[in-house]
Amino acid sequence: MRFEAEISHRFAGFDLDVALTGRDGVTVLFGPSGSGKSTFIRAIAGVLRPDQGRIVLGDDVVFDARAGVQVPAHKRRLGYVFQDGRLFPHLDVTQNLRFGATRGADQIAERDVVELLGLGDLLERRPATLSGGERQRVALGRALLSGPRMLLMDEPLAALDGPRKDEILPYLSQLKSEAGVPILYVTHAVEEVARLADHVVMMQAGRVVQQGPVFDVLSSPDAMPFLGVREAGSILRAQVVSHEDDGLSVLRSGAGLLELPGVDAAVGDSVRVRILARDVILARARPQAMSARNVFETQILQIERGRGPGVAVVLGAGQDRLMARITDRSCNELGLETGQRIFAILKATAVSRGGIGRGSQSDAHKLTQA
Repeated sequence: MRFEAEISHRFAGFDLDVALTGRDGVTVLFGPSGSGKSTFIRAIAGVLRPDQGRIVLGDDVVFDARAGVQVPAHKRRLGYVFQDGRLFPHLDVTQNLRFGATRGADQIAERDVVELLGLGDLLERRPATLSGGERQRVALGRALLSGPRMLLMDEPLAALDGPRKDEILPYLSQLKSEAGVPILYVTHAVEEVARLADHVVMMQAGRVVQQGPVFDVLSSPDAMPFLGVREAGSILRAQVVSHEDDGLSVLRSGAGLLELPGVDAAVGDSVRVRILARDVILARARPQAMSARNVFETQILQIERGRGPGVAVVLGAGQDRLMARITDRSCNELGLETGQRIFAILKATAVSRGGIGRGSQSDAHKLTQA
């Protein structure tokens, strides 16, 4: 389902002016606190009436300032997941899930949601006995059982610590592949963007500063000022080939074979691998007798010099892109130029477990075309 939104709203000291078109899959609104992400998603949900604009969900106009159209929130058929879950404390998990169920929702749909989100062992427990990640999974299940045509998720992991985030991220990755419902997802965490997004919209001070497919946006030097130099990088599509006895896993990517430790995915599964620009080393010739396990032959697509000593080098790697961040001095000494063939080197241990997420069907399709 496509959605279109072009809205303007004025607050004291803050103006929101956003126009974007979403589609199936996961569209992520990314940006710092105060950039207008949550305000925008509230307008989509119908809990905020913008001053100007128009919002279309599928074939339905749910807001049009000029025509005086404002469809109430409860009639927009949207599932909303907040930061804190907002479960009913006096109800157990089953009762919380069924509270969101649409009339006529059958038990098969409920079983599917329970299985998808791993809730089977929690059904008789009350919210107070659940971890933060478990509460968010229940809240997500309740939203799905409402029969939404679209899910809105407003910083659903922001209140969770690292282990709890790691607990729920695999469920969110699975959800995007199996639920069949488009998702509009708000976050300020780059890791969540890399693992979940199909399309990313970067926001700052109430405006869209960049948007496009996640593989293109994250690997663009233009995104570096908004991500920060330490978080800048790229994503590779890959497929698990084997798990070796020494703990390394072998993956096939458009750039070539990739060896990484502890990949939690079955042979044949499609995965995403987030590679930070600061972890990529460049060489003019293929290196020999070294400890780094991953060497890719790539082509330089773009060289972007910043104001400081750093240089961003964008590399073509099959269907995907890699980005390396090196010093201006190294760039000059290597004589790097656009179009040049160059070797990119990555240590196996440079990619964290949190940097590997489940791929989507479209990821797998792109990989087979490489």
